[in-house]
Amino acid sequence: MRLNLRRYLRERGRDKGYLEVEEELSLKYEVARYLKLYDGGPVLKFTKPKGRDMPIISNIIPDSSDVLRALGAKDLKTAYLSLLKACENPVKLKLKSDAPFQEVKFRDLSELPILTYYEKDGGPYITTGIIIAGDKRTGLFNASIHRMMVLSPTRLTIRVVPRHLYYIMRESWKRGEDLPIAIAIGCHPLIYLASAASPPLGIFELEVANSIAGDGIEGYEFEDGLIVPRETEVVIKGRILREVYEREGPFVDITGTYDRIRMQPVVEVDAIYGKEDALYYALLPAGKEHRTLMSFYREALIWRRVSEIVPGVRAVKLTPGGCKWFHCLISLDKMSEGDPKNAIIAAFAAHPSLKMVIVVDSDINLDDPTEVEWALATRFQPAEDLIVIKSIRGSSLDPSSDQERLLTSKMGIDATIPLGKPREAFEK
Repeated sequence: MRLNLRRYLRERGRDKGYLEVEEELSLKYEVARYLKLYDGGPVLKFTKPKGRDMPIISNIIPDSSDVLRALGAKDLKTAYLSLLKACENPVKLKLKSDAPFQEVKFRDLSELPILTYYEKDGGPYITTGIIIAGDKRTGLFNASIHRMMVLSPTRLTIRVVPRHLYYIMRESWKRGEDLPIAIAIGCHPLIYLASAASPPLGIFELEVANSIAGDGIEGYEFEDGLIVPRETEVVIKGRILREVYEREGPFVDITGTYDRIRMQPVVEVDAIYGKEDALYYALLPAGKEHRTLMSFYREALIWRRVSEIVPGVRAVKLTPGGCKWFHCLISLDKMSEGDPKNAIIAAFAAHPSLKMVIVVDSDINLDDPTEVEWALATRFQPAEDLIVIKSIRGSSLDPSSDQERLLTSKMGIDATIPLGKPREAFEK
């Protein structure tokens, strides 16, 4: 079956609610207020964004149950395996000669309902743009999600970190060329999950999604070789201009705090396409949907790495209080005293942005913070069970770290029952 965003929205709406907001709302703050109010709740559709004809949708994949729905998985372990296996076994998209998003050609960015979310934002932001870039000559393509701030009706500034898009961009610039890109807005959430992953350079994330979908994603190829999912709601064609930079930010990132202003590359918009009844997908920065998309692949990596090192891993969880990025809980059946510390080191290696890892026994429910704290209170001795690592690679998103050199300190906690003591002394 072909993946279809609208069918998915109907299915999620039946299970978790579907709220149509018919009030005319400003793109500046007012729509975002509703996104905050209903964060993680029903599918939202704003039918009358002020000054725009295109409806806005949100809340399509805010929690793990939605991830399972998108991946067609019965549980998280199956979902982890599905995504990781697909990263190793991508499937090319079947290409068609036309696409529904070619029905309308928009004048410029001013026709899209691009939102300003928070008071100190640097400007309106596209928060759901999947950037598709590559080189037809080499066959190297990449799809990844990047925030973009509107500079003018035909220009954006894009946050690019030193990963795959950055590499492709620099290679294009070395040839003296702008980098052609396609920006896909409004795809099935499976495509967003794959685009938020980081498989090795050379693995095309759209083909990862197609592998999970059982070859259910059709593509449309532009003349420059860039491939976009056919069922995308809105597609922007443009170029990342060679060595042209503008200020980007402030922007509220996954931490809920403002990321700093940086000089970032500029995108020149050449054309904008959309379906006749296109839906614009908006994602609340630092909301549940943002954190779910960013965290899932990292949870899968942590689960795989820790399972390779330590037998008996039961569950892995990036916690909401840790922005689903910095803090990780691991439950396991301990077989030797060194297992928890090995698990801690493996987790730090799998996801370098982690700052804290807590390992507990499998009788502790990772979804219950009170149970985790109880394990800390009754099974953890700081002098013996605490690991602190200084001056190690961290995340640029952490305002407490050295954000220039990407250095931080990390803490690991073994809150498991000592094997040398009677287990019944630690059970409720």
